[in-house]
Amino acid sequence: MITAGIITLSDKGSKGEREDQSGSIIKEMLKNIGAEVKLYDILPDEKELIKNRLIEYSSKLDLIITTGGTGLSPRDVTPEATLEVIDKQIHGITEAMLIEGLKKTRRAMLSRAVAGIRGSCLIINLPGSPKAVKENLEVILEVIPHAIEKIKGDPTECART
Repeated sequence: MITAGIITLSDKGSKGEREDQSGSIIKEMLKNIGAEVKLYDILPDEKELIKNRLIEYSSKLDLIITTGGTGLSPRDVTPEATLEVIDKQIHGITEAMLIEGLKKTRRAMLSRAVAGIRGSCLIINLPGSPKAVKENLEVILEVIPHAIEKIKGDPTECART
């Protein structure tokens, strides 16, 4: 079983002024790969808070999915926080989301999402809107278990026969 955490980044959500629909969508979709959400938070868009929570969660979980804070507004700092805590970036995950997103909207090119590894934990940034969360997670969902196996040191060959 994959242990997962969800961190929703939203100033309004952290104050109880907005319902977190994106977090709920992520939780439901992760069930399709046998992942169980063990930790969940809604945080304001504060870089140090995000970094600290990523560090905390990464020591306890296989997977962290963030939602929100990947756009262009001045308070969108999720990618910067993520980059400061990961050991390795995984460009292919964000590129796959971008390629598929551009098929739906040109605005997909404005996402600054990051994916990477901290220790033995996979961290993936998703946009904040429920529609974009669903569309982006659908693109990468099936590779998450394999990525986690590899991150944890699975020595089997990746090539399919």
